[in-house]
Amino acid sequence: MKTLSHLNAKGEAHMVDVSAKSVTHRTAVARARVMMKAATLKLIKSGAAKKGDVLATARIAGILAAKKTSDLIPLCHPLAITKVTLDFTLAAQHLEVEAVVKVEGQTGVEMEALTACSVACLAIYDMVKAVDRGIIITDLRLVEKTGGKSGPFKAK
Repeated sequence: MKTLSHLNAKGEAHMVDVSAKSVTHRTAVARARVMMKAATLKLIKSGAAKKGDVLATARIAGILAAKKTSDLIPLCHPLAITKVTLDFTLAAQHLEVEAVVKVEGQTGVEMEALTACSVACLAIYDMVKAVDRGIIITDLRLVEKTGGKSGPFKAK
């Protein structure tokens, strides 16, 4: 059974020492779904939301969140992220949000991708909550990661 790397020999939380790890190209992809009324989705598509361009705002929020992950998640290392992208796919009554984060580093960017994706979803909610408070944010997950000692991961 694997041990938790964020716990020391005494079982106390600590930041993992990555100084001996090799620098490799690492990527992480996270996705989530934002469920909403069809009319809300139509409003987002039209660009007519009162607060402005919903998807542009969500994209910027996600990028900022990825860059600030170590300020939000206590044991995450601050990383020199090399790329963050957020893409949105609109369906009949939901919106898929995908965040891709890249780094050349000694530790992965899974938390950055998950944080970017979740904050982008929250920004979408904030932008249209006046017309649809029943929005559901669901299925936040790591879809894929590459690089590092543990090798690639791809969700089924």
